[in-house]
Amino acid sequence: MVLEYIIIAIYSLALVLIFMYALAQLNLLFNYRSAQKKKDTSPKFDLKNINEVPYVTIQLPVYNEMYVMERLLNNIVTLEYPREKLEIQVLDDSTDQSVETTRAQIKKLQKTGINIQHIQRTNREGFKAGALKEGLEIAKGEFIAIFDADFLPQKNWLLETIPYFKNNEIGVVQTRWDHINRDYSTLTKIQAFALDAHFTLEQVGRNTKGHFINFNGTAGVWRKECILDAGNWEGDTLTEDLDLSYRAQLKKWKFKYLEHVKTPAELPVIISAARSQQFRWNKGGAENFQKMTKRVLLDKDISLKTKIHSVLHLLNSSMFLMVLIVAILSIPMLYIKNEHPHLKSYFYMISFFIVSSIIFFICYWYMFKKSYGGGIKSFLKFTGTFFTFFSIALGFSFHNSIAVLEGHFGKKSDFIRTPKFNIKTLKDSWKKNKYIHKKISTNTIIEGIMTLYFAFGMYSAFVVGNQEGDFGLFPFHLMLFLGFGYVFWKSIFSRA
Repeated sequence: MVLEYIIIAIYSLALVLIFMYALAQLNLLFNYRSAQKKKDTSPKFDLKNINEVPYVTIQLPVYNEMYVMERLLNNIVTLEYPREKLEIQVLDDSTDQSVETTRAQIKKLQKTGINIQHIQRTNREGFKAGALKEGLEIAKGEFIAIFDADFLPQKNWLLETIPYFKNNEIGVVQTRWDHINRDYSTLTKIQAFALDAHFTLEQVGRNTKGHFINFNGTAGVWRKECILDAGNWEGDTLTEDLDLSYRAQLKKWKFKYLEHVKTPAELPVIISAARSQQFRWNKGGAENFQKMTKRVLLDKDISLKTKIHSVLHLLNSSMFLMVLIVAILSIPMLYIKNEHPHLKSYFYMISFFIVSSIIFFICYWYMFKKSYGGGIKSFLKFTGTFFTFFSIALGFSFHNSIAVLEGHFGKKSDFIRTPKFNIKTLKDSWKKNKYIHKKISTNTIIEGIMTLYFAFGMYSAFVVGNQEGDFGLFPFHLMLFLGFGYVFWKSIFSRA
């Protein structure tokens, strides 16, 4: 019985933590709604007055981006901004033939009068953070715009973002990501769905109340002074963007998030690319929790509410671990429930935590409705998308939990780039991409075992308790079965 009580305690704690996170999301929804009623009265530079036009450096950190470099450079040079006040740094850490093709393209652009530099390092120390730091040393710009290789800002992007820096307290202006290949596949649709929630609900919800938000690594602009004041880029975590964001805000710099400025980008189209991206984001989140939490909690100038939101923000990736714990223990809990009738009242009590799922459903529906409109058809489409997203997110929970645990326990790993494909339509193929790793990982094998485990969970619903069974957890186990099955199947048969 001791083991059973331990299972109950761990299961309950995980449910409580998920519920707390859900309540924070609900609070962000209220914040978001209140933000829609506010008129932006921010002071802005008048860029029509040449005397108010600041010097801007665009940094493009790239590493083996053979398929998208030409597209990236052709796009960046179309940005509308006075040429005499603009420089472009291509921070090229590449080790393949893309170095030569990039160099050749840059030389052609230089001949047209564009101020663009091809900057290479002798090593990849600090990975992306290291490249940004080295570029910053020679950057002439008062403001530093950063774009990853798969981002395609619109021509007026600088004209929409730079004016907000007239407020000397603003250290960062971040824009919303858009998705050029949203409808390519189920995988891209659910990634877009999740990112849209972050860039509406979370970024706006936190920013409007002065809570800490994060620069998203790309599609944003830094004040150079802010970077230096916060201690410059550091490469000791896999999410250098989150790290510097928190250090800057601890230095009392303000961040400005622009929901209305969309920056199109390419989503990973295969599961191996999504895996590497998810692993880096989630491990980096856990690393920053370890690095930043104490600093946030001990800062006397930060409000209690902001501290709570900051800690939960830093724990964002750790929710995958909580979900995995709940998932794995839900099957033993099913048997415990039916073998110990005296615990009936307890199980009635913990059923309350289904409210967490309802809260997430409401928050995501509000986001979806704002983007695509309301009505029955829209709601039905949303419902299908939500449960597809939820199932596949559950399928990623083991992989992401490993990342989280590595982050919390300080296991270091290299910065693994997300392969880019230059894919927009269903006619485009990724199969000849040289950057794809086709090795089947141990995690994939375990995900296959988990698929069978949750199939057993569904079977258990029919055999536990009395002759009528117990189907309370059946929908949950079905989603887990489908989610893990999807991730396993795609990983095995598409090597992606």
